[in-house]
Amino acid sequence: MFFELARRNVRLHWLRSLLAILGIIIGVVTIVSMGILGNSLVLAISDSLSSVGDSIIVTPHVGGMGFGGGQSSNLLSDRDVEQIRRAAAPHVTIPVYSGSSRMTIGSEDTVGTVYGLKPDDVPVLLEIEEGSFLRGSSGAMVGATFAEENDIKVGSRINLGERGSLRVVGILKERGMGFDINPDFGIVVEDQWFRQAFDQEEYNQVIVKVKDLNEIEEVKDSIDRTMNRKETVVDVIDTRAILETILTTFGQISTFTTVIGGISLIVAGVSILNIMLMSVTERIKEIGVIRSIGTQRKEVRRMFLYEALILGLIGSSIGGALSIIGGYAVSMVMLQTTEYLFVPSSLVYIVYGVGFGLGTSLVSGFYPAWKASNLNPIEALRHE
Repeated sequence: MFFELARRNVRLHWLRSLLAILGIIIGVVTIVSMGILGNSLVLAISDSLSSVGDSIIVTPHVGGMGFGGGQSSNLLSDRDVEQIRRAAAPHVTIPVYSGSSRMTIGSEDTVGTVYGLKPDDVPVLLEIEEGSFLRGSSGAMVGATFAEENDIKVGSRINLGERGSLRVVGILKERGMGFDINPDFGIVVEDQWFRQAFDQEEYNQVIVKVKDLNEIEEVKDSIDRTMNRKETVVDVIDTRAILETILTTFGQISTFTTVIGGISLIVAGVSILNIMLMSVTERIKEIGVIRSIGTQRKEVRRMFLYEALILGLIGSSIGGALSIIGGYAVSMVMLQTTEYLFVPSSLVYIVYGVGFGLGTSLVSGFYPAWKASNLNPIEALRHE
C-alpha cells in the first residue's frame, strides 16, 4: 500500500518528478562516461607502451669518464656493448646507432631519424607490415607514420644526399610511443651502412630485451654493477618502472575525471532532497490522517523512501542505458576509437554509476522521510 502511495505521488507531481529524474540521468551519464573515458585512456596507453615494457635501456652518462680514463664521448664502444651483453646474458642485447638526416623522397625534402641495427636484431625489436626485413646494406625499412606522411611504398627510393641512396624494402608495423626508439617517424638501415654514411663507429644506446619480466630488476642491477663499478659511466633505465609510473598517473587522472562526474550526481541528489522536502510540506495533513488511524512511523518513512527509490530507479536505469552512448561519444572524440568501450573494466562503470545514482537518491530521501515520520499527528491534522 505504501509503495502505491509513493507511486501515486510521483505520478501526481509528474513535472517535478521528471526534473529530478533528469538530474539523475545527467549525473549517471556523466560519471559513467568519464569513468569509461579514463579507463579507455589507461588501456590505450598500456597497449601503446606494452611492447617496450620488457626492455632495459643503457645510454652513456653525460659528463661521465670513459674506461680509458678520458672524458666520455657520449657513445658506447664495442667493448662497452660486450660487457653489457655478458652482464645481461642470456637475454638479448641490441646495440643501436641513431642520427638524423635530410632526405629527398621523390621531389620532396624532409628530415627524419635514421636507426642503424644489425639485420638479425631487427625482427627481435620490430614487426613488419609490408615487404621484407633488411637483407643488404643498400636497403631501408620505413616507419608506418613516416611512410604515410611521405607517401612511401615498398620499392621507393630515399636519397640522403652525400650519404647515399636507399631503396625501401619494407614498411614497419606501427609501434606507438616508446622509450627506446621511435621508428614510426624514421627509417631503419643496416648497421654497416650507418657506420659508413655517418662516419660513426660507436653506439648511441643498447637495448636489452628481458624474457621474464620478473628478472628485470636483477638484470638492471647486474648491468649497473658491471658498468658503473668506480663511477657512473652509463645510465640504466628500466622501462617497466616508467610504464608503471605512467599508468599510475593516468589511473589517478581517470579517478579524478570520475569524481568530477560524481559532482553532477550530487547536485541531482540535492534536487531530490528539495523535492522530497516540498512533498512533505504539501502532505502534512495527509500524514496526520494516516498517523491518526494507526500508521507507524517506520511505515511513513518507508513511504517517502519508496518515493525517492522510484525516482532513483527510473533515473539510474535510463542513465545507465544512455551512458553507453555517452561512453561511445567521448571515446570517439577523445581517442578516435571505441576499442576499449565494451571491455569489462569499462562496462563496470555502468554498474558503479547506477549504484551511485540509487544510493544518492535514497540518501537524499532519508531526511525528508525522517522529518515526515516525526510529525506530531495532532499538529499535522490542524495544518492548513
